[in-house]
Amino acid sequence: MTTNGGRRRSPFAQAMHRLAGLREPACLLDPDGIVLFVNDAWDRFATDNGGGVANPAAFIAFGLALVPFAFLALAFASGHPNAPMATVKAMSLFLLIGIPVSAISADAVTGLVAGAGAGGIAALRASEVGTWKYRALGVLFACVYTFVLARAAGAIILLSVPVFPFTSIGLADHFAERRQAKELAEAPEG
Repeated sequence: MTTNGGRRRSPFAQAMHRLAGLREPACLLDPDGIVLFVNDAWDRFATDNGGGVANPAAFIAFGLALVPFAFLALAFASGHPNAPMATVKAMSLFLLIGIPVSAISADAVTGLVAGAGAGGIAALRASEVGTWKYRALGVLFACVYTFVLARAAGAIILLSVPVFPFTSIGLADHFAERRQAKELAEAPEG
């Protein structure tokens, strides 16, 4: 066995060292065919030929390009009387709220949740009993929840983030309706 600073290398370490030094693509497999090691030439070959990790920028750009269509769909589905203008307002709020929240929290996901929630407030038709204050509190709750949960649960939280702002708006409208019903029940009949 070859020595390395007075210590003996294992056969595995020797094989990895030899493969790492090759100029041609090479890999080390176990008896079951599982790849244990690839050298730099293998990585370069894979990257040059379309392999490796995909660049997420295209997916992020595509997702952001869909945001106005999501707001437009919300506006029309909720029966907003001026859906196109509500969509413009929603996009403005998405940017005006989402960018600063991302910068302040140093977390893009929390900023996107805040922006989507703020845009959702403008895109959805206001219910007769719901107020923007209840909805804003719901979006604030979703942002804080996302910010804390993203740190506690890690990347898995990203799967459920898109529903938080709109769920919080729905809950806010529900609580506003309950409050109005309670106030009507307690009001003296006259």
